[in-house]
Amino acid sequence: MKRTWLIVSLAVFVSLLVLFSLAFSLGRWEQLGGSKVALITVEGAILDSREVIEQLEKYRMNPSVKAIVIRINSPGGGVAPSQEIHEEILKSRRVNKIPIVTSVGSLAASGGYYIASATDLIVANPGSITGSIGVLLQVPNISGLLQKIGVKSVVVKSGQHKDLASPTREMTDSERRILQSMLDDVHNQFIDVVAEGRKIDRKKVEAIADGRIFSGREAQSLGLVDQLGNLQDAIDQAGTLAGIRGKPTVIQERKRRPFLLDLVRGLSPLDINLPIHSPLTLSVNYLLG
Repeated sequence: MKRTWLIVSLAVFVSLLVLFSLAFSLGRWEQLGGSKVALITVEGAILDSREVIEQLEKYRMNPSVKAIVIRINSPGGGVAPSQEIHEEILKSRRVNKIPIVTSVGSLAASGGYYIASATDLIVANPGSITGSIGVLLQVPNISGLLQKIGVKSVVVKSGQHKDLASPTREMTDSERRILQSMLDDVHNQFIDVVAEGRKIDRKKVEAIADGRIFSGREAQSLGLVDQLGNLQDAIDQAGTLAGIRGKPTVIQERKRRPFLLDLVRGLSPLDINLPIHSPLTLSVNYLLG
């Protein structure tokens, strides 16, 4: 009985050894799951960075993941979450040495492009919309409406500018200067990120960093995009950068929020301050914390 078990175990071991040897000799180890490309999607307005950062951390700690593709379909969003995702991508590239490629879908503008500029390579379709390197602050003013219906807003504050950007009154010149100074600083940060990430002279970036958008083909001619292609092209490029032979095995975390949560978020006041057409937007909630 022991002899039979020994023979069977030896046969299984030899069979596995032959299988793996054949896989390596044919360059097919990737197809057996030894080397993978992880796909992360960034969809819609960028309001929170947590989910994307968690996926980046998970994949860079997985030894079988050799490269990451970030598929972006986003008009932009909040400054802070865009910057947090940008920094996490740089960490994955510099510390963990994982190649990361951006695949631009229909739209990767403003905060979406801020994220893309941190990756090794940007692949866009000729008709993709990208760019919109700029910052926008929108402050609603309902003082006229309140006056019509006879409602007054009484503010008690500890400092001159504590009610900065209040929607219940007109903005003063000094408040406008404060906000403009802050927006200029964030705008300069955006320009620095693009110039460094894309290896473009800063003055050239400044010349096009006025909020304008570009097609994928225009962006390529300006150096904002590396090559034209679709998602599969981006996956293939990620595999090449990682040294994967053959077609990469793609893995993706599929999560879906409940429908009611989508509905509630779609009606939240925060989203009203972040219209889908706006560039890297600062909401009033973000300003006042």
